[in-house]
Amino acid sequence: MTTTPDTIVLVHGLWMTPRSWEHWVEYFGAKGYTVLTPGYPGFEIEVEALRANPSIIADLTVRETVDHLAAVIEAVPSPPIIIGHSFGGTLTQLLVDRGLGAAAVAIDSAPTEGVRVTPPSQAKALFPILKSLSNRHKAVGFTAEEFRYAFTNTIDEQASRAAWERYHIPAPGNWVWTYGVFENFRPGHHETWVDYARDDRAPLLFIAGGEDHIMPPSVNKSNAKHYHKSEAVTDYHEFPGRSHWTCAEPGWQEVADYALDWALANASAASGEPATD
Repeated sequence: MTTTPDTIVLVHGLWMTPRSWEHWVEYFGAKGYTVLTPGYPGFEIEVEALRANPSIIADLTVRETVDHLAAVIEAVPSPPIIIGHSFGGTLTQLLVDRGLGAAAVAIDSAPTEGVRVTPPSQAKALFPILKSLSNRHKAVGFTAEEFRYAFTNTIDEQASRAAWERYHIPAPGNWVWTYGVFENFRPGHHETWVDYARDDRAPLLFIAGGEDHIMPPSVNKSNAKHYHKSEAVTDYHEFPGRSHWTCAEPGWQEVADYALDWALANASAASGEPATD
């Protein structure tokens, strides 16, 4: 037996809050869906409050964040569609690995453990966080100029600054250092490891922006290929000319429609059986 999901859970990434999904909430809501945008633990307050007290961010762990998001999803009456952006794509993969969701989409996803591709543009984008070892213990943000290189390189400077002012917050430096630098050098499996060979999981789509600097297509392609031993559906789609800001830059509706249409076509019921088109 299969069901059509009626709820969409949107998972934001680093340097962002649920506010970053405000247009998608309205867009999907107008289509009749219940849309949830859970924040990370402590992120229930506004962007401006988080900027004023970044200690909430600095002390955050991946494990407690996944547990928090999982509790939200488990409370939904039937398995929802999960869509995550950037590190929210990593979190989406971790949630799917727990058996959650009817279908999932990771947009411009940060990699899970084992993905070793590090393009030059990614190293440059993350350099403001990685340039100081002390940033491991801090909440660290981008300047407006750094944000434009990392996130919004395909839109003009005025629009980029407006996005930075409305949405940007610091991110836990430890996450960038640990999962961006050292994760693949530590023995054993850690917080961002998933069972790539798992068959009984929700279908998973990777969407990449062709001009994304911080999580380029090569990172997303490599991440998707890691699932090649799984019999569950794994797809990859690339939007040429789009940046890491693909969920909000002009034409974002095309990305939203593609993600939703794919998820609905591939949705599975709680039993894990594929939905019929």
